[in-house]
Amino acid sequence: MAHIDYYLGTISPWAYLAGDRLERIAREHKATITYKPVDLMQLFPRTGGLKPAERHESRKDYRLQELTRWAAVLKLPFNLHPAHFPTNMAPSSYAVIAAQEAGGGNLGGLVRGFLGACWAEDRDIADDEVIRDVLAANGFDPAIADKGLFVGAEQYGRNLEDAVAAGVFGSPFYVVRESGQKFWGQDRLDFLKAHLASL
Repeated sequence: MAHIDYYLGTISPWAYLAGDRLERIAREHKATITYKPVDLMQLFPRTGGLKPAERHESRKDYRLQELTRWAAVLKLPFNLHPAHFPTNMAPSSYAVIAAQEAGGGNLGGLVRGFLGACWAEDRDIADDEVIRDVLAANGFDPAIADKGLFVGAEQYGRNLEDAVAAGVFGSPFYVVRESGQKFWGQDRLDFLKAHLASL
């Protein structure tokens, strides 16, 4: 059985545009997933990239065009200029990590819930009430938002180090443990699917 390490930022528009395709691919190929939220604003400079605000204007402009095109193709609601972007990724990331540890809910739905709250619903995923609401909506105890702070913070730091060591430099980023094959971007999910079929 293949295992996928899924590195993501909870405010990544590209992770939002991935929708539930990773989970569907994993089910089809009986693969398991570990969700590994990372601090993108630390990951980018450590892996040769720039934070979005520091990029050249031509890159910023192209990014906006591409996001608009992909949202239309994928038929996903999308706000190109959300009210709460960028926001602090840590609280929602801690919640994902703690929920993964606790189990019992829909973890993929939780991740998509945070991404959708940012990019489709104009909600601040650094806000405690939003975090509790998204946890509850996906079958988790909202109290995880408090209980999981310590374990979440520790694992969040480890996830960043794991990402750098694994050659991860963006979000979404998928690494198949058994083969070491890496797939960057929601537009590489078909390649991931084909790879899993070949194992």
